[in-house]
Amino acid sequence: VDAEQFTAEHPDNVEGWIWSGIIKSTYAGAKGGLGALGLAKAARKDLERALEIDDRAMHGSAYTSLGTLYFSVPGWPVGFGSDKKAEQMLHKGLEINPEGIDSNYFYAEFRRDQRQWDEAKSYYMKAKEAAPRPGRPVADQGRQQEIATALDALNVR
Repeated sequence: VDAEQFTAEHPDNVEGWIWSGIIKSTYAGAKGGLGALGLAKAARKDLERALEIDDRAMHGSAYTSLGTLYFSVPGWPVGFGSDKKAEQMLHKGLEINPEGIDSNYFYAEFRRDQRQWDEAKSYYMKAKEAAPRPGRPVADQGRQQEIATALDALNVR
């Protein structure tokens, strides 16, 4: 079952909307360019729907994913990107899940994008120390590799 079908069949299932948004935003990031904007907009819509159902679901993942979209997508007139909205969303994700690997990693990414090197490093370190997520060892291993690469890049600066 794909995410579109799942959300159509289970419109009140918040996890379905979150995963649908994450899948679409990940695909948009991989696709890149203006062709990815439609996917990014669809991801935003799915994540906003998740927030309407239960904004604390999956440890605030909808906020973290939305924040990442807002700082990754170009701003007006091309896209809907906004550093101000990105920071608001990422902060909400951190409020809900202050010790989480993703909430800290993506806030670190935002700070790195803002050239706030020391703050970025501090959040990468917090993400590095996050407890493993049950049932997500492969995702955690991949994220830890991304953290290590980011920290290496910051240490070279």
